[in-house]
Amino acid sequence: MTNVLAASGGVKQIICINWGTKYGAPFINRLYAMVARNITPPFTFTCFTDNRDNLHPGILCEDLPPLDVENMPVNTKGIWPKARLWGPRLGNLKGPVLFLDLDLVIVGSLDFFFEIGDVDDVVMARNQSTPLERLGQTSIFRFPVGKLISLQEKFRADPQAVADRYRFEQRFVTRNAPGGVKFFPRKTVLHFRRDCRWPFPLNYFLVSRLPKGARVVLFPGGFHPQQAIDGRAKANQPRVSAMEYLRGALSLIRKGRSPFKYLRRYILPTPWVAEHWRE
Repeated sequence: MTNVLAASGGVKQIICINWGTKYGAPFINRLYAMVARNITPPFTFTCFTDNRDNLHPGILCEDLPPLDVENMPVNTKGIWPKARLWGPRLGNLKGPVLFLDLDLVIVGSLDFFFEIGDVDDVVMARNQSTPLERLGQTSIFRFPVGKLISLQEKFRADPQAVADRYRFEQRFVTRNAPGGVKFFPRKTVLHFRRDCRWPFPLNYFLVSRLPKGARVVLFPGGFHPQQAIDGRAKANQPRVSAMEYLRGALSLIRKGRSPFKYLRRYILPTPWVAEHWRE
């Protein structure tokens, strides 16, 4: 740990980024509270944001870092505004920082993420949606401030071409980070739908599990923690019973469509997510 934290004076530096109205203060404050409960001081929590209203006083706020891109990519699934974090400076931060998405859930100590690898490493979670590809996940990753300047320069040169080629910003980081990337151990960062939700038909009878050894649980693909808490398969749908949900599968069958993808999405309310995902 001493080696990794030497450049930051022994301080664990957590960062996040927020723009627009999709998340805002409730998500930022909740993330800060989860960090504070699951880290050994000293630490800092810095949010790069375009709106500082109603944020916890313990949060260090900075303006969004400049990107100097006139037209961001269109028709892409990547979260390319994260490229703002790849510049030469991030406020007054020096050395390694641990980036966290606003919609993840912290379920164990974050100290470990500052103990693995070397001070100059880029360390990512392994993307579990593409097991045959060596692909990182930028929902949580550690990098030294300024290490990814070359990525920002490539992106600025032709944002649309980069997005078209790599589709996701995490693939761009994985394949272009100077010196390559390392991965956090598989069991420490989990994908809720792949690692916690039971497969069909067990998902209709068993509450989603929290495997031993997990530190962080990710909720990618538009599925948010509140849906897991409520037991809602989709954000825009109310909670329904298993029988009501199964009737929807019968409707798909009558229309000649496969119901399997629909059936495996069902989840029961998940209390342990509520226990951790709170201020």
